[in-house]
Amino acid sequence: MVDYIVVGLGLAGISFCEVLEENEKTFKVITDESQQASQVAGGLYNPVILKRFTMAWKAKMQLEVAKPFYQNLEKKLGITIDNDLPVLRKFASIEEQNLWFEASDRSDMGYFLSTKLLPNNNPAIDAPYGFGEVKYTGRIDTAALVRSYRSYLKNRDLLLEESLDFNAISTTDETVSYKNETAKNLVFACGFGLKQDPYFGYLPLNGTKGELLMIHAPEYRENNVIKSSVFTIPMGQDRYLVGATYKWKDKTNMPTEESKNELLEKLKTFLKCDFEVVDHVAGIRPTVVDRRPLVGRHPEHKNLYVLNGFGSRGVMIGPCASKQLFDYIEEQSHLDPEMDIQRFTKKYYSN
Repeated sequence: MVDYIVVGLGLAGISFCEVLEENEKTFKVITDESQQASQVAGGLYNPVILKRFTMAWKAKMQLEVAKPFYQNLEKKLGITIDNDLPVLRKFASIEEQNLWFEASDRSDMGYFLSTKLLPNNNPAIDAPYGFGEVKYTGRIDTAALVRSYRSYLKNRDLLLEESLDFNAISTTDETVSYKNETAKNLVFACGFGLKQDPYFGYLPLNGTKGELLMIHAPEYRENNVIKSSVFTIPMGQDRYLVGATYKWKDKTNMPTEESKNELLEKLKTFLKCDFEVVDHVAGIRPTVVDRRPLVGRHPEHKNLYVLNGFGSRGVMIGPCASKQLFDYIEEQSHLDPEMDIQRFTKKYYSN
């Protein structure tokens, strides 16, 4: 018998497993590769919504937890996954410059927005109005993290690599069992796969498909993340990630020509050098109607929990939400009501 069974090994599952190890709890993880959002994510941690020059939800607090979390993971796994990268927002007009400076005067934003206007010195970029820099940003190599953490668990015989059979789950007042495994608690951290979950399927998880391109552009020579109508992220060896799209109807992991063309059209509005598309990937982000995570205890099954709904900000939200869930289970502390699934309890009983 273990303390926890964790379903899913994306950013949510890894974050929760780390909290468990930190607190010396025993666990097993069940995972397949059906959900690819964490593996194909851009991995940026950026506290600012650059379309509107506003702060992302509780971003400063999340970053304060996330930075040491990923630094500890690097030491533990012997890999480098946290890359400090400035994010430069390309201005489209004088008006946007003024809005940037207005935003930087706000107490919550001033910490992150540089008030120094950066001129464009890259001949491969069309940016006559220059850039604004977001400070304390970077990129987590999520694909490398998932690969390495999977190997870490596998070497310790903590991983069941299979698709979850919901019919094999049984619960009592004290335990939850899955096939030959028994635990005190089970946590569903399975991303968009939650839609198939008979226990938490009532939650309003929408799912938003995102697609990314990888381009090879030797003449680009850009070391910063550039955010315009799309972002470009330097990946080394003259390669750059370009993204991302937001599609609400298509729930497959298959890349589409339509989204590829959309990304290329937007990219060409500011990138003025030759490039070649070398890869094209897609995944379903676990998004929620109110844009808040889904964290908490099942309304009836008291040893079943959910950790989900991080949307496109899983890198930042994952460590903080995982710690809150653990403290909620083990210390009976309160969850942030904005993420607590109790806000949808009426929906459960109305189904």
